[in-house]
Amino acid sequence: MRTRLFLRTSEFLWQEGHTAHATKDEAIEETERMINIYADFAENWMGIPVIKGSKSENERFAGALETYAIEALMQDGKALQAGTSHFLGQNFAKAFDVKFTDKEGKLNYVWATSWGVSTRLMGALVMAHSDDKGLVLPPKLAPIQVVIVPVYKGEDQLNQITEKVNLIKKKLEDKGITVKYDNRDTHKPGWKFAEYELRGIPVRIAIGPRDIENNTLEIARRDTLEKEIKAQDGIENYIENLLEDIQKNIFKKALKFREENTFKVDTYNEFKDIIENKGGFVLAHWDGTPETEQKIKEETKATIRVIPMDAKEENGKCIYSGKPSKKRVIFAKAY
Repeated sequence: MRTRLFLRTSEFLWQEGHTAHATKDEAIEETERMINIYADFAENWMGIPVIKGSKSENERFAGALETYAIEALMQDGKALQAGTSHFLGQNFAKAFDVKFTDKEGKLNYVWATSWGVSTRLMGALVMAHSDDKGLVLPPKLAPIQVVIVPVYKGEDQLNQITEKVNLIKKKLEDKGITVKYDNRDTHKPGWKFAEYELRGIPVRIAIGPRDIENNTLEIARRDTLEKEIKAQDGIENYIENLLEDIQKNIFKKALKFREENTFKVDTYNEFKDIIENKGGFVLAHWDGTPETEQKIKEETKATIRVIPMDAKEENGKCIYSGKPSKKRVIFAKAY
């Protein structure tokens, strides 16, 4: 398969775990705990809304009794599997003879789990939030949260600005905010503004001689590209709150996009039209058979991404076979 940067490459980094348990219930609990951890990280740190659910038999990890996944929707309308957690039962324990001595002194096969995320999350971060100007990074993950760019003519003005910036920088850093002061004399301020927009730095502060006189700063936020003039006094508190607002807004924007691109359909013609012409998540009834799922995949290239954990019971008919169905599942084209 052709490699795709971050998503499917020849070599990539995993965060992966394997656990062995004495009982089935303990292993299932661990499997569910890890998918919840991944979902929490995706939403509250990466700003990416995800849907938790179980995989169909066709999409399940080979050898697993249950696979849970978090699915995210990218801006091009394709789904991305952002993390998985597998309940392996005793299949692998029996295959590799992994046993333990229980409380009664008897040898038993362990109940196993496996879970992981990879550099695919970096691809998710790029595709979920970025725009035509470059990256948009959530403040909680941005290595530099604030960049300060001086606007000046001559060394005297730069020295005057630097003295003021050092005070501001310390106040921000005392709040735990990571700050970069870009006083390079090899690039113009406009070039720097474009560079930091491209790199997705959440907040940019510009300061010049007039700001020194007026005790003000120009603040630009990367998520909305809005600018405003703020007083220097108490700027550390303002920036702290602004970073929190940017984090929330990035998530809210991605969630709004997902909601606007999630469709509920009841016929196969509707389904094919949306998959082909719109993309996004499609909620549809499925009869639960691998054969039907495979036929839909062959005809539309869409797969069942997850059977949502919070899916409501709802009597209906499979969009393909017309057979009875108890709940809707999420279909999409995926990376």
